[in-house]
Amino acid sequence: MHELGIALGIVDAASEEATRQNASRVCAVHLRLGPLSGVVKEALEFAYEASCYGTLLAGSRLIIEDQPVVVYCPACRAERTLVSIQRFVCPECGTATPQVISGRELELAALEVED
Repeated sequence: MHELGIALGIVDAASEEATRQNASRVCAVHLRLGPLSGVVKEALEFAYEASCYGTLLAGSRLIIEDQPVVVYCPACRAERTLVSIQRFVCPECGTATPQVISGRELELAALEVED
């Protein structure tokens, strides 16, 4: 389960930033997660809770914002949100859409901290 390593990295980065801001604790961590990131959301949530033990993040919430897969359709010349990650085709015209614009995200977006 590589989500444990990812969770530990999130906790380390958030702890470092909270310390830099002189925060006494972290209340919540906001994360952007795309379906093409290779991360299983439920496994990450479980690993996060275990990773926070004994840190400034103990008891904090992990708030995950799911990001859609957005591709560029060469036929429509427009960005389109995929209906399913099983089919990389434009939902409007059916053209194959191999150019991914977003959906690979694994980003620490924000922290909620207490002074």
